[in-house]
Amino acid sequence: MSVGIRDVARAAGVSTATVSRALGRGPVSDALREQVEAAVRATGYRPNLSARRLRSQATQTIGLIVADIRNPFFTAVSRAVEDAAYQAGMRVILCNTDEDAEREALYLRLMQEERVTGVIFAPTRTTAQAMRAGDLDFPVVLIDRSGPPGAHDSVVLDNTAASAALVDHLVAQGYARIGGLFGSTSSTAQERRAGYEAAMARHGLEPATRACAPNAAAAEAESVRWLAEGDRPEALIVSNGLMLMGAVRAARALALAVPGALALAGFDNEPWTELLDPGLTVIEQPVAEIGAQAMNLLFDRLKSPDQPVRKVVLSGRPVLRGSTGRR
Repeated sequence: MSVGIRDVARAAGVSTATVSRALGRGPVSDALREQVEAAVRATGYRPNLSARRLRSQATQTIGLIVADIRNPFFTAVSRAVEDAAYQAGMRVILCNTDEDAEREALYLRLMQEERVTGVIFAPTRTTAQAMRAGDLDFPVVLIDRSGPPGAHDSVVLDNTAASAALVDHLVAQGYARIGGLFGSTSSTAQERRAGYEAAMARHGLEPATRACAPNAAAAEAESVRWLAEGDRPEALIVSNGLMLMGAVRAARALALAVPGALALAGFDNEPWTELLDPGLTVIEQPVAEIGAQAMNLLFDRLKSPDQPVRKVVLSGRPVLRGSTGRR
């Protein structure tokens, strides 16, 4: 026999309305919610999600739209978001855009159709600049990427300071011809490039930058072209983990010893960066905190829709290894 909400109400000793509020994260006490949840477990009740969706304007679902799930940074952030959503009794719909603005638009429409509670989003620069408060039926929290000031809550790294820290470290190690390879699609890459250029100017050095799609294959191809030139950089800063992998492959393809012929530094403290010989100098991002803070901002926005827009800026941690050894 199927178990219904009335059976749960009888087992918990409460009304069906109270059960609905408790299961829908409505206004009930923690003790009463625990009482209802115990009755759910005891009866084996399974809510009819389709019927609930028809009765409710919004689902207890979070949309998570990331730029590239192959990038370990976004994988780790996604895990943090899912953990926080699970603790809140919410589900997560995960979409991957491959830094494609058309796919971003498609998935935002999907979130509208699914009547999600809110969306956590890592948009391309094009989409981020076009988004305005009130354009969508749900709140949006941006992660890793910035949008127009005052439009959406966001959680970002202090990218300019992090990139400048890598320049300062390389200069202290005796490097002068320091190149920067940056992604071409996001505000994050722009900010990292700006930090690099400002630090180079502060040290009286000439910046040299190139841009490519923010993936390993594009970074490898661009790095091979650049490093094969006669006046190649003696050190290279790369703006994300996948691109850093591409730069490592390029150095190996050209038989450039690291750091003897080329010093390498970049972003994202992934396990493989430590296992190389020598290990790679990187900026470690607080990925778990980024995901958790994004969920906190979203929950706060749901509770207080009219509160001022907030931007949380987190610091990266330089992890210094042999790839930037003294020249």
